[in-house]
Amino acid sequence: MKGILIASAFSLVISLLGTPLFIKFLVRRGYGQFIRDDGPTSHHTKRGTPTMGGAVILGATVGAYALAHLVTLTPLTASGVLVLFLMAGLGVVGFLDDYIKISKQRSLGLRSKQKLAGQGLVGVVFAGLALQFPNAQYRTPASPFISFVRDTNINLAYYGTILGVVLFIIWANLMIAGASNGVNLTDGLDGLATGVSTMVFGAYVLISLWTFNQNCQTNPGIKCYEVRDSHDLALVAAAGMGACFGFLWWNASPAKIFMGDTGSLALGGALAGLAITTRTELLLIILGGLFIIITMSVIIQVVSFKSTGRRVFRMAPLQHHFELVGWAEVTIVIRFWIISGLFVALGLGVFYAEWVVGSA
Repeated sequence: MKGILIASAFSLVISLLGTPLFIKFLVRRGYGQFIRDDGPTSHHTKRGTPTMGGAVILGATVGAYALAHLVTLTPLTASGVLVLFLMAGLGVVGFLDDYIKISKQRSLGLRSKQKLAGQGLVGVVFAGLALQFPNAQYRTPASPFISFVRDTNINLAYYGTILGVVLFIIWANLMIAGASNGVNLTDGLDGLATGVSTMVFGAYVLISLWTFNQNCQTNPGIKCYEVRDSHDLALVAAAGMGACFGFLWWNASPAKIFMGDTGSLALGGALAGLAITTRTELLLIILGGLFIIITMSVIIQVVSFKSTGRRVFRMAPLQHHFELVGWAEVTIVIRFWIISGLFVALGLGVFYAEWVVGSA
């Protein structure tokens, strides 16, 4: 518990104090956000706002994780390092996208195929390594079983280990692409993606602590959890939560800095990594319900326009539809935060209820 508190406090301080320094650095170099001409006209006033602020979130998370281990004199774990690798790897892909936008002064950075290729490369490495590094109890950071609140009976390795590894890599990459792109689409209004990510990270702090206290190694029973490195995963989630909290101080409306793809892809990767390593893969659909809704709004808009020539929403993603309807930006952000909070509460309720019913 001490390490978790230290990680959250360090990441909060690093992000809170480091962001204004990073803003000054970006302003001196002229690294400002390029605004789409076809977007809401209210966004034109944001042109030139420093972007790539996700680098602070990433640095604060990784730095706080390392400092917490240094202070508590505890060893790093395979699960924690792999989740941070996934977060950092996708952050690099996002950084390349942001840098091209800034240097070329255009709304398009990496092309879709290039971005997906970068995400896929990082995802394949993560997924391949996540099935390695068994501990003394032969547990690996990830499992070939599809999971909800714990591993289900759906075994991707049912027809053989090699096929199971291939199927797991495909499954993990679908999750990683979905989560990272979901956060990326949600990032469009001041503080929206940051606030939602903070809530989901907080949920994973609680989930990881619960699985640690009910771990099969230390507390065997019918409903114990076969999760490796639960305590360290709680530390990673706490570091991510603290980093988002500190960044939100400067990212709240009117934002002094945007996280950019550097931040949105990194945060999505971290959340997908936590879902995979805590064996709560399908539960992420509930916890990140707002990300799902916003992603679906884009899919519905594209399918409708290509098939009928008509748009369902005035503009996608969904938050921009409400802007064009006339809602104030702060109103949209707060209401979407409320919706996200309800999804997180529902997800935690489902997680806890499964244990209570199973233990009764």
